[in-house]
Amino acid sequence: MTSMTDRKNAAIARGVGMTTQIYAERAENAEIWDKEGNRYIDFAAGIAVVNTGHRHPRVIEAVKAQLDRFTHTCHQVVPYENYVALAERLNDLVPGDWPKKTIFATTGAEAVENAVKIARHYKGRSGIVSFAGGFHGRTFMGMTLTGKVQPYKAGFGAMMNDVWHLPFPCELHGVTAEDAIHALETLFKADVDPARVAAIIVEPVQGEGGFYEVPPGFMKKLREICDSYSILLIADEVQTGFARTGKLFAMEHHGVAADITTMAKGLGGGLPISAVTGRAEVMDSPNPGGLGGTYAGNPLGVAAAHAVLDVIEDEGLCDRAVRLGQRLKQRLAGMRDAVPEIVDIRGPGFMNAVEFNHAGTDKPSPDFANRVRLEALDRGLILLTCGVYGNVIRFLAPITIPDAVFDEALDILEQSMKAARA
Repeated sequence: MTSMTDRKNAAIARGVGMTTQIYAERAENAEIWDKEGNRYIDFAAGIAVVNTGHRHPRVIEAVKAQLDRFTHTCHQVVPYENYVALAERLNDLVPGDWPKKTIFATTGAEAVENAVKIARHYKGRSGIVSFAGGFHGRTFMGMTLTGKVQPYKAGFGAMMNDVWHLPFPCELHGVTAEDAIHALETLFKADVDPARVAAIIVEPVQGEGGFYEVPPGFMKKLREICDSYSILLIADEVQTGFARTGKLFAMEHHGVAADITTMAKGLGGGLPISAVTGRAEVMDSPNPGGLGGTYAGNPLGVAAAHAVLDVIEDEGLCDRAVRLGQRLKQRLAGMRDAVPEIVDIRGPGFMNAVEFNHAGTDKPSPDFANRVRLEALDRGLILLTCGVYGNVIRFLAPITIPDAVFDEALDILEQSMKAARA
């Protein structure tokens, strides 16, 4: 009999990478069962998509109710009320004390693409500044903005014009906040006139780049620079949004608001939907027809998003994210003596990571990170690696994970880290 892996290799393009060879049969909250009946604890959550857990009953109920009404009309052809209502909710919830408007799309990459389109149209400028290590999608503009060559840019030819990269402030890797600001000032003196720059895009916590959080005060300084040159600030909250960092949006930690916010992943609770919310005058700049898409704001995704927002509020998931993250980081800290490869433990709320170097050195150890991942997988715990050097394990379990399952996962994690040293 042909194995699933053989079937996959014969049918699916090689460029679609797979972290595991688990073929899901069913899932519930923070657990997944494969086709052979093996159970796994999910510390990936579809890459921060099911923050509210697999198949949250209220999300399923909302989607089923929408299924009984209609599944698609294309909002640009025959609109529907719950699309409008979700836009109203996001306009109220996204940081920023000013009138806001929203559009919906399908993926995070689409949200970023539209944010760039809107910024360029409003400012009448083409330049965009992003950061090394950032991840903004796999479309041409998305991968141009992304600050990581392998595997996202290699071999795909010339990138989009007028995109400039800055070093991301991360003292662990020798870049201070002052260094990053100095690099921006140098960029404006040496390479691009700030009058040509429409926007600066930044993740409040880098996702694929390694879960590095923007340091205190940096976002305020970035806001000041944007204001001084009349540049828009775009917050990419695709991975940080919807309670993951202990706030509904990670920008709430920094005391400033972006002009445009992109979101996706956790918004739909497992269904594809993304959004761009920004200052009303900015969002209204493109002409009718300049924004949108056939599946943009699909009714099922919109219904799921309403339920997700209700669950986050009613179940106190922002506070729970803080508590879970504290427990995880405390457990990791207790492993430092037994696992000297640990060089850093970090992350706001429940958007946490542990970084590994070769013991006693400052040399990143992607091999050790991968050994931990594989040891955990053998024991039934799904983990993801990330980082420019591939030496970081990120933790993205559903925020709704039951305490008993969370404790079980922490035990497996400790066993796996110790076994990786053997």
